[in-house]
Amino acid sequence: MKILLLNPNSSQVMTQAMLLAARATPISDSLQINAYTAPAPAPASIDNDADIEASTRLAVDDMMLLQDLKLKTYDAVLVACFSVHPLVAGLAVRFSGLPVTGIFEASVLSSLSLVVGTERWGIVTTGEFWEEHLGNGVGSFLGYEGTSHDSSKFCGVYSTGLMAGDFHSVSPDDVKAKLKAATKRLLNAGNVTCVAMGCGGMAGLEDIIRSAAREEYGDERAARLYIIDGVKAGILQLHQTINNMRMFR
Repeated sequence: MKILLLNPNSSQVMTQAMLLAARATPISDSLQINAYTAPAPAPASIDNDADIEASTRLAVDDMMLLQDLKLKTYDAVLVACFSVHPLVAGLAVRFSGLPVTGIFEASVLSSLSLVVGTERWGIVTTGEFWEEHLGNGVGSFLGYEGTSHDSSKFCGVYSTGLMAGDFHSVSPDDVKAKLKAATKRLLNAGNVTCVAMGCGGMAGLEDIIRSAAREEYGDERAARLYIIDGVKAGILQLHQTINNMRMFR
């Protein structure tokens, strides 16, 4: 089984961090995960609509013209940008029958599978732009007519004020302080039992979120908190999708 992790920004550092998380997902020794990074001048950090558009255009130009045959050798593709990214639908349409998902979509489904009863989930992300973008994205993905907050399970998106690239360039103390502050705002929304990390650059920062939960919830409740890494969620979901296609077709 062979999965391509596609990073639509041009940061090799971010690609390697996400690839490390993907390969650390305990599934099967026979699963091969390769990575692709969009070429410059694709943005090194996707932080707004213009960056999403640019990363889509440049990734498509490179992949569609140069890598059609290579892409057809994969069993699935994971678009590793935590956004409503056009490449998810675009690649699925162009390569009919090829399972494609994004780390955003995989995180939504994973979070919903883990909350029960009156429990709730939410997203901790980077800049303020993402609060509306991802909030509306959750509503659209789940088919709500109104906003994402029409769901009793979803309690919103909370930003750290950082950019995606900051997780690999800003001082660890600053990252920790801002991520903990955003996490605490989310946890205070009420009965939150699952936190989705709303940026591929957050890979490996689960301990900071867990630390914030201990301060807000205490050790016992914090230990039960689910923290979703979108890359790992995507790999797990695609692995299951491939197996479903092989089993039921």
